[in-house]
Amino acid sequence: MRVYLVIVDETEEAHVALRFASRRAAKTGGMVHLLALVPKQAFSAFGGVQATIEEEARDRAEVLANSAAGELAYESGKMPQIAVRVGDSKTVVSDYLKEHPEVAALVLSAAPEGPPGPLVSHFSSHVGSLSCPLFIIPGGLSHEEIDRLS
Repeated sequence: MRVYLVIVDETEEAHVALRFASRRAAKTGGMVHLLALVPKQAFSAFGGVQATIEEEARDRAEVLANSAAGELAYESGKMPQIAVRVGDSKTVVSDYLKEHPEVAALVLSAAPEGPPGPLVSHFSSHVGSLSCPLFIIPGGLSHEEIDRLS
């Protein structure tokens, strides 16, 4: 079964990548894995405050991932696999790919204007060392164009 990995956050690019991956998975009999990233907080002398900030960030990421999963399940009838991980985004994604050899493609989306985001920049410059293909979906595509291309 083909598995498409999408990084979930609050950006429009994440919605574009999710739409493409969900349509592609439906057409290929595959499934989608959603990975929500929680940045590691810088060390704070006030440990309780730092722990609260990290917990709130994790809770926000879980809500975001569950919301995306609900949308995907509503549209496709399939519930995606959800993971929430704390740490440097590039490292977390790389580690996830190593842990999940069933992932057939990492699906990211580029911003419709301006420079690409940090994940697109990083993984496009390291695509030769990835364990799967990298799909970069143009962020300016309409829903109809995404559906046609997927």
